[in-house]
Formats: sequence, structure tokens, C-alpha cells
Amino acid sequence: MSTTAIILAAGKGTRMKSDLPKVLHEVCGRPMLAWVLDACREAGCDRLLVVVGHQAELVQETFADADDVTWVVQRPQQGTGHAVMVCREHLAGFEGPVLVVAGDGPLLRPETLRELLNTHRREGAACTLATSLLPDPARYGRIVRDESGDLAGIVEYLDADESQRAIREVNVSLYCFDAAALREALGELRNDNAKGEYYLTDTIGLLKARGRKLSAVAAVLPEDVFSINTLEELEQVGRLMAERLAPSGERTDG
Repeated sequence: MSTTAIILAAGKGTRMKSDLPKVLHEVCGRPMLAWVLDACREAGCDRLLVVVGHQAELVQETFADADDVTWVVQRPQQGTGHAVMVCREHLAGFEGPVLVVAGDGPLLRPETLRELLNTHRREGAACTLATSLLPDPARYGRIVRDESGDLAGIVEYLDADESQRAIREVNVSLYCFDAAALREALGELRNDNAKGEYYLTDTIGLLKARGRKLSAVAAVLPEDVFSINTLEELEQVGRLMAERLAPSGERTDG
């Protein structure tokens, strides 16, 4: 079955203190977006929809040879849900699974995506999340499961009570949707919140309200849960990637 990946790569990355689009900052000699695209390809995705915004033309020029990529421009940028909404015309009539991943997560592994896809198909879910079990879950959103072990919802840290904050399983924003269910949920997304943005996490509640099956699998290794928001964090991820590549003898210079 055909698999589509939507890669969110529209952000500027203000805290990077650079006008370079965030996804073009390099990790081990390659733009971080290149690592994400390769992970999606190796996991079997045959359609790559990359959502760009800040300096979209520069990102497209950098990957001019990537003939398997369809570029989708998000202007203005109104949240993660909106980034997926601008892809709707490319999802029309599509019936396979749709992965949604962040373009600034170079530590993403193809085996993680394969486990997510396999779980999604096996469970017959409308949406499946790849989650992580962290020793210190910090301020990540917590994964709440029902008595059957299925995904019941995501509780943001600030909204969580003491028992929910004790949950070690966290949301790392790695999704797999049934295409029809995703189109359905996107049609109901609203931006009536403080930021006036459309949040992809809201699709979970919308699908649950419709009685659709939700699933989650703890497929992301703790060492792979690393957000890049600053140049210091970029350096840390670079060291982690170099350590990962070294045993296999792969080059780390691009």
C-alpha cells in the first residue's frame, strides 16, 4: 500500500539566531531535513510532501535534485494543524496511511517509522502516535491510555494533574493517520485559542469524539527525543549523530 509522509519544514527557527531556514542547518555535514527525508524513504514512503514557508525558495533550491518531493507552501503559518491543512489537495482520494513528521528532527530513525506504520496497520486505527518513555518526562505532553491500553488522549504538562505528570510516556509529535480520518478531522479543526492557530494535536480529540480507534506505540528511543531550537542543541544533536554513525563506518561529513 502506498504511504505518504508530510514533513513540516516551514519554520524560521528564531532562536537559532540565523536567517537560514531552520531545516537547512547542518548535522554531520548535511541539512537536518536531508536526514528526515532519508528516514521516510527508508521506511517505505513513496510520496513526500514537504511543507515550507520561511525562505521556501532556498529550501527548494537546496533539494532541487529531490524529484520525489512535492513542495507545499504554507503562508501565512498558522500552526501545525494548518501546515497539514495546506496539503489537503494532495491527499484528495488517497486511502493509505499518512505520516506527519517534523523536518527539524534529524535523529528520526527509519525503524521507528516502520514500527509506527506496522502498529497502525495492525490496530486498524484512525490515528497512531509514536511515543517515548522518558526517565524524566519534563514538560512534554503526557500520553493517557484507557483500560484497554489504547490511546485515550494527550494531556499537556500545564493541564496535567499530579497523577498525570507521573506518566513517563510522552508525545513527541510523530503521527500516522488513516488518510480519510485525517481529512475528516482537518475539516473540523478550529483556531479558537489564544494564538489563533490550528493545532494538529486537536485532531486526537476530534477523532475520539467520533468514536474512532486511536493507538500509540512507544517506538522512539529516549536518546532520539531531542528538540533543536538553539545552536547549542544543534551541536548536541550533531555529536549524537556522529556517535550513531561511527560504529557503522559511515561518513559524517555529508
